[in-house]
Amino acid sequence: MSSLLARVGAAAATRPWRVIAAWLTLLVLVFAAASAFGGTNHDDYNVPGLPSQEGTNLLSERFPEMSGADARVVVHSDTGPLAPEVLTDLGSRLADVNGVSAVSPPRLSQDSDTAVISLNYRIPVTDFQGSEGVDALEAAVAGTRTQGLEVELGGQVPENISKPSGTAEAVGMILALIILVFAFGSVVAAGLPLAVALVGVGIGSGLITIMAGFTGISTIAPTIATMVGIGVGIDYALLLVTRYTEGLRSGMPVRDAVAAANSTAGTSVIFAGTTVLVSLFGLRLSGLPMYASFGYATFAMVGIVMLTSVTLVPALCGLAGTRVLGTRSRARAERRTTSPLTERWAIRVSRRPWLWALTALGVLLLLAAPVLGMRTWPQDAGSAPAANTIRQAYDLIDSEFGPGANGPLMVAVDLNKVPAAELPSIVRDLAAEPGVASVTPVLMNADSTAALVSVQPTTGPSDPRSTELLDRIRSDAADGVQVTGLTAVFADISARLAERLWLVIAFVVALSVVLLTFVFRAPVVAVKAAAMNLLSVAAAYGVMVMVFQWGWGAQLLGLPHALPVSSWVPILMFTILFGLSMDYEVFLLSRVRERWLATGDSHRSVVEGLASTGRVITSAAAIMVAVFAGFALDGDVTVKMMGVGLATAVLIDATIVRMVLVPATMYLLGDANWWRPGGRRAAAAGGDGSGAATPAGAPLPLRAR
Repeated sequence: MSSLLARVGAAAATRPWRVIAAWLTLLVLVFAAASAFGGTNHDDYNVPGLPSQEGTNLLSERFPEMSGADARVVVHSDTGPLAPEVLTDLGSRLADVNGVSAVSPPRLSQDSDTAVISLNYRIPVTDFQGSEGVDALEAAVAGTRTQGLEVELGGQVPENISKPSGTAEAVGMILALIILVFAFGSVVAAGLPLAVALVGVGIGSGLITIMAGFTGISTIAPTIATMVGIGVGIDYALLLVTRYTEGLRSGMPVRDAVAAANSTAGTSVIFAGTTVLVSLFGLRLSGLPMYASFGYATFAMVGIVMLTSVTLVPALCGLAGTRVLGTRSRARAERRTTSPLTERWAIRVSRRPWLWALTALGVLLLLAAPVLGMRTWPQDAGSAPAANTIRQAYDLIDSEFGPGANGPLMVAVDLNKVPAAELPSIVRDLAAEPGVASVTPVLMNADSTAALVSVQPTTGPSDPRSTELLDRIRSDAADGVQVTGLTAVFADISARLAERLWLVIAFVVALSVVLLTFVFRAPVVAVKAAAMNLLSVAAAYGVMVMVFQWGWGAQLLGLPHALPVSSWVPILMFTILFGLSMDYEVFLLSRVRERWLATGDSHRSVVEGLASTGRVITSAAAIMVAVFAGFALDGDVTVKMMGVGLATAVLIDATIVRMVLVPATMYLLGDANWWRPGGRRAAAAGGDGSGAATPAGAPLPLRAR
């Protein structure tokens, strides 16, 4: 692997314009293909095997006019009761909207200043292309708005649209550029990682659009993939450029420095990227097709970013030559006579490893403690930004009709199994259930083989009491009575993801241990790394509970109140983080192993390894944190939570874990770090897991301990 990457790097540095032209051509071709064959992203909540899916299937078979997408139009007047003719005219226009199968009579609030008109479609929400469904609704209500009335849209059709603002991406890139300039002291060197990330993310975005034309891709999957792509793209390029500058400072020619960087840091990139890609396969174990689309999108993004890193970075480095070394950077390198800060820090940790290890462990466990009370719920309109029409519709319904009106439970009755004579009894039992605000009259299908009853809880969709009501209704229901509706679907999805979380964790951890063992041929190091990654992820989960579920930082992030952690976040964040953490793990451990193989001193190798990688790990982590934190500004609550969670996890991983816990435990274990079955000294993996020597040359000096 290392020799192949060295040849690739040398060839790219020798003919940089050919490589650059090839990637730009690919970018243009992918965008052209996306324009011609690309599809529209949508959220499909049809999940075989869920209890709510049985009710959905019954409606699809017996009540096709009630089984498609739905929408709600909320009309509000600030000046008094709504005029009946206004609502009648609006209902007529809504009935003419393409795909609408039924329009309910207006439901008026107690003071008649607010009305809700519900729409049912004969087609699923996945059949809409782009925003055509919302555009048709906007056109239908435009005349009502001109009369001075507030009209807001809710339901599946408006909620299935996601429009990234681009603000999060821009903020992350700007912060990354500032950090890179500070780290390298050269605008040229700082620009290389950004250029590579932009090309990789551009091609990856085009590939995701093409994928959407052939399979279902969630509305927010491209945003999540872009967030990860920008982070890893800059991160991978930073590792390569750092190794390249080290080679130049040691006196190597440009071509040789590029080859050495690609054979060492490039191998780290390949192994780290492969770990991310393999970990994403864990999303298939979630059992949710829509959720797996997050994995498809992120897989495409990370895969292309990894390839651009080991080909385009060498080309750009070869083109830039020694200009990546700013004047100040060269001067600092020549003047430096004292040990770097990270070396002094490593020596301090090595003096009291037990104290530092126990302190770091205590902090991680303290941060992780809130995860024991984590509650998850898929995002809904109640967590949307306040200015969004779906959120305003949600709030109007909540205040005028009660919180449960935003998430009614749809009780579907198969009259081939349940006699029609029992319907009045079923309705009475539902109305008498604690936590039920109201029950609608029975709606029969055309041939009287199925019935539908809508149950409005007294609590909102994300309230745990609504889930408890759902469970009670299901436990008391006779065979042939199914409960569905968006609240029931969301409750089932949350339960499915919570159940599958441990399966995904076991799968990803096992794979990471196997991959690390393969890289370093040291099972102790692999198991220890997996355990520490688990600690850092658990700590990040705990911080998310404090920020979002406890509400400690909700308002600072643009949320009006505390809310459960999005059901999509825990598994998705785990699979991505376990791969990302391999960047720092492989980079740090390969340097430590490199020095251990050269000196035979397990204690000294830890200090030297941390001293030589601490700065680049800190810089890379700072960039990752900046990029991910930028996505906390996104309006979508799932993206917001992912941004906060990933930023927190990377910060914890690069500081408490990588700078304290890893060196302390490695110092305590000594030569046992590199044990392997048979008692033999583990075979050399070399610099960055590649077998190549460090370009920088001689070991760093140590202070007296």
